[in-house]
Amino acid sequence: MTSQLNVDTIVDKAGSGGTNVKIGNTSTYVSDGGAVTQNTVQGLTKAWYNLNAFTATLRDSFNIGSITDEGTGEYEGNFTNAMSNGNYSANGNNSTKGNTNAYSFIISTGDQLNTYGLHSTAGIRTNSWAETTQALADSDMVQVSVHGDLA
Repeated sequence: MTSQLNVDTIVDKAGSGGTNVKIGNTSTYVSDGGAVTQNTVQGLTKAWYNLNAFTATLRDSFNIGSITDEGTGEYEGNFTNAMSNGNYSANGNNSTKGNTNAYSFIISTGDQLNTYGLHSTAGIRTNSWAETTQALADSDMVQVSVHGDLA
Protein backbone atom coordinates (compact mmCIF):
# COMPACT_ATOMS: atom_id res chain seq x y z
CA MET A 1 0.00 0.00 0.00
CA THR A 2 1.37 3.44 -0.92
CA SER A 3 1.17 6.59 1.18
CA GLN A 4 0.58 10.15 0.12
CA LEU A 5 1.43 13.35 1.96
CA ASN A 6 -0.46 16.53 1.04
CA VAL A 7 0.90 19.77 2.49
CA ASP A 8 1.12 23.43 1.48
CA THR A 9 4.37 24.30 3.26
CA ILE A 10 7.28 22.40 4.80
CA VAL A 11 9.19 24.19 7.58
CA ASP A 12 12.01 23.21 9.92
CA LYS A 13 11.37 21.65 13.35
CA ALA A 14 11.61 25.03 15.09
CA GLY A 15 8.80 26.39 12.91
CA SER A 16 10.93 29.31 11.78
CA GLY A 17 9.98 28.83 8.14
CA GLY A 18 13.31 27.57 6.90
CA THR A 19 13.29 24.40 4.86
CA ASN A 20 16.04 21.80 5.20
CA VAL A 21 14.73 18.96 3.11
CA LYS A 22 17.35 16.37 2.19
CA ILE A 23 16.83 13.87 -0.58
CA GLY A 24 18.84 10.73 -1.19
CA ASN A 25 20.76 10.10 -4.40
CA THR A 26 18.15 7.50 -5.33
CA SER A 27 15.24 9.98 -5.22
CA THR A 28 13.12 10.07 -8.34
CA TYR A 29 10.54 12.34 -9.91
CA VAL A 30 7.75 11.52 -12.34
CA SER A 31 7.95 12.92 -15.89
CA ASP A 32 5.52 15.54 -17.18
CA GLY A 33 3.45 12.88 -18.91
CA GLY A 34 3.63 10.59 -15.89
CA ALA A 35 4.99 7.60 -17.80
CA VAL A 36 8.66 7.82 -16.79
CA THR A 37 10.57 8.35 -13.57
CA GLN A 38 14.01 9.99 -13.50
CA ASN A 39 16.71 10.26 -10.85
CA THR A 40 16.46 13.74 -9.29
CA VAL A 41 20.11 14.07 -8.25
CA GLN A 42 21.47 12.93 -11.63
CA GLY A 43 19.47 15.64 -13.38
CA LEU A 44 20.91 18.56 -11.41
CA THR A 45 23.67 20.89 -12.61
CA LYS A 46 26.68 20.24 -10.37
CA ALA A 47 28.58 23.45 -11.16
CA TRP A 48 28.21 26.55 -13.31
CA TYR A 49 29.66 30.02 -13.74
CA ASN A 50 29.18 33.30 -15.57
CA LEU A 51 32.51 35.09 -16.06
CA ASN A 52 33.67 38.47 -17.35
CA ALA A 53 36.84 37.19 -19.02
CA PHE A 54 38.32 40.66 -19.59
CA THR A 55 38.62 41.11 -15.82
CA ALA A 56 38.60 37.39 -14.83
CA THR A 57 35.72 38.23 -12.49
CA LEU A 58 32.88 35.86 -11.66
CA ARG A 59 29.47 37.48 -12.07
CA ASP A 60 27.80 34.52 -10.42
CA SER A 61 28.52 30.83 -9.89
CA PHE A 62 27.59 27.59 -8.16
CA ASN A 63 30.18 25.12 -6.83
CA ILE A 64 33.00 27.24 -8.25
CA GLY A 65 35.43 28.42 -5.58
CA SER A 66 37.60 30.52 -7.88
CA ILE A 67 38.60 31.22 -11.46
CA THR A 68 42.19 30.92 -12.62
CA ASP A 69 43.11 33.16 -15.55
CA GLU A 70 45.50 30.94 -17.49
CA GLY A 71 46.21 33.61 -20.14
CA THR A 72 44.33 35.31 -22.94
CA GLY A 73 41.22 33.28 -23.72
CA GLU A 74 42.04 30.51 -21.21
CA TYR A 75 40.23 30.05 -17.89
CA GLU A 76 39.85 27.37 -15.27
CA GLY A 77 36.81 27.18 -13.00
CA ASN A 78 37.96 25.47 -9.80
CA PHE A 79 35.28 23.34 -8.16
CA THR A 80 34.40 23.89 -4.50
CA ASN A 81 33.31 20.22 -4.35
CA ALA A 82 35.19 17.89 -6.70
CA MET A 83 33.60 15.68 -9.31
CA SER A 84 33.86 11.94 -8.65
CA ASN A 85 35.57 11.23 -11.98
CA GLY A 86 36.52 12.87 -15.26
CA ASN A 87 33.58 11.45 -17.21
CA TYR A 88 31.26 14.38 -16.57
CA SER A 89 29.63 16.49 -19.26
CA ALA A 90 30.40 20.18 -19.63
CA ASN A 91 29.11 22.80 -22.03
CA GLY A 92 29.43 26.51 -22.44
CA ASN A 93 29.32 29.57 -24.62
CA ASN A 94 30.83 32.99 -24.88
CA SER A 95 30.11 36.34 -26.49
CA THR A 96 31.39 39.88 -26.69
CA LYS A 97 29.06 42.87 -26.91
CA GLY A 98 29.42 44.92 -30.07
CA ASN A 99 32.39 42.96 -31.37
CA THR A 100 32.46 41.63 -34.91
CA ASN A 101 34.52 38.58 -33.92
CA ALA A 102 32.77 35.26 -34.25
CA TYR A 103 33.75 33.36 -31.11
CA SER A 104 34.19 29.64 -30.62
CA PHE A 105 34.14 28.06 -27.21
CA ILE A 106 36.15 24.96 -26.35
CA ILE A 107 35.89 22.91 -23.17
CA SER A 108 39.01 21.25 -21.74
CA THR A 109 41.29 20.95 -24.75
CA GLY A 110 44.62 19.43 -25.72
CA ASP A 111 47.14 19.05 -22.93
CA GLN A 112 44.53 20.13 -20.38
CA LEU A 113 42.99 16.66 -20.57
CA ASN A 114 44.55 14.06 -18.32
CA THR A 115 46.41 10.98 -19.60
CA TYR A 116 43.15 9.15 -20.30
CA GLY A 117 41.48 12.05 -22.15
CA LEU A 118 39.18 12.90 -19.22
CA HIS A 119 38.31 16.19 -17.54
CA SER A 120 39.98 17.13 -14.26
CA THR A 121 37.94 16.31 -11.16
CA ALA A 122 39.15 19.56 -9.54
CA GLY A 123 38.03 22.05 -12.18
CA ILE A 124 36.95 22.72 -15.74
CA ARG A 125 39.34 24.27 -18.28
CA THR A 126 37.91 26.38 -21.10
CA ASN A 127 39.23 28.31 -24.09
CA SER A 128 37.69 31.22 -25.97
CA TRP A 129 38.74 31.54 -29.62
CA ALA A 130 38.11 34.51 -31.93
CA GLU A 131 37.44 33.24 -35.46
CA THR A 132 38.36 36.52 -37.16
CA THR A 133 41.83 36.70 -35.59
CA GLN A 134 42.32 32.92 -35.44
CA ALA A 135 43.62 33.24 -31.87
CA LEU A 136 42.61 32.81 -28.27
CA ALA A 137 40.74 35.92 -27.08
CA ASP A 138 38.99 37.12 -23.94
CA SER A 139 35.28 37.87 -24.20
CA ASP A 140 32.68 39.79 -22.19
CA MET A 141 30.77 36.73 -21.12
CA VAL A 142 31.88 33.14 -20.64
CA GLN A 143 29.25 30.73 -19.32
CA VAL A 144 29.89 27.11 -18.36
CA SER A 145 27.76 24.37 -16.81
CA VAL A 146 28.78 20.90 -15.61
CA HIS A 147 26.68 17.75 -15.20
CA GLY A 148 27.89 14.51 -13.63
CA ASP A 149 28.59 12.90 -10.27
CA LEU A 150 30.08 14.75 -7.32
CA ALA A 151 32.75 12.97 -5.28
